[in-house]
Amino acid sequence: RLRITAKLPHPDKQIRNFDVAYFMASTDSLEDNTGFAEKNGATFPILADEEGAMAEAYGVGERGGFARRWTFYIDEDGVIERIDKRVNVRSAGEQLVSNLEELGAPAAGD
Repeated sequence: RLRITAKLPHPDKQIRNFDVAYFMASTDSLEDNTGFAEKNGATFPILADEEGAMAEAYGVGERGGFARRWTFYIDEDGVIERIDKRVNVRSAGEQLVSNLEELGAPAAGD
């Protein structure tokens, strides 16, 4: 399934140190995503892409309604600055923070 940001457990507190908007998208149903968010205490939006339109638009769609786990870093002008194609489910949150630092994402409150 498509996950545009990291799978939980997620270092949400660390990400909030940056002035960025972030979300996760999944080809799962809205009901499944809601259950996932509640179970894992997600504090960020999880988008339901049940038809796979977003997955196809970003080139991550696969057969059977599944999608690759890639993280896209998009600047405020809509330019994709980086695509992390090697997302490790166990360390995805830490990877996300590291990428934000490398890309020079502004600190919250700046």
